Amino acid sequence: MAKISVIIPCYNDGEYVGEAVESALSQTLQDIEIIIVNDGSTDEPTNRLLAGYAKPKTTVIATPHQGLASARNAGIRESRGEYILPLDADDKIGGRYAEEAVRILDGDANAGIVYCEAEMFGERTGRWELREYSLGEELIENQIFCSAFFRKQDWEAAGGYNANMLYGYEDWDLWLSIIEMGRSVHKL
Repeated sequence: MAKISVIIPCYNDGEYVGEAVESALSQTLQDIEIIIVNDGSTDEPTNRLLAGYAKPKTTVIATPHQGLASARNAGIRESRGEYILPLDADDKIGGRYAEEAVRILDGDANAGIVYCEAEMFGERTGRWELREYSLGEELIENQIFCSAFFRKQDWEAAGGYNANMLYGYEDWDLWLSIIEMGRSVHKL
């Protein structure tokens, strides 16, 4: 059983998914599994790539297209890790992110969400200014980006991502559910 399950939903993002996987495989903490969820991609190159995908520690599952929240839920249901890291197919993570997040989660039984600084790459570059966590601010506007670590048991208790939430609100909804359980939030 892996300590961390990295869940990568992929809908027609075959040209990017390799970089996301490589960033997960390059972590200083290697106790991971990677689950790519092919969320009903209609792009033939993406389907061809994922049909024969053979990277270490990586599994591909296919689902009919149901959207980001449902794809994440499908991957998490298949996962065996204690901690979950959702990672979009067009995102990458820094090499020590898993190590630093697990240090906090292992060291604080009440820690529920761990997120970090972010930087944009591609067409837009530069630092994505994420504020320090504040419950009052989180109730008004999401401060925690989608690639934050959380405990699988908290995801289960919250009922997973709400598939009815659209336009990025599914992660905010999950964060609020975890916070409502009394879990703490940590920003690296």
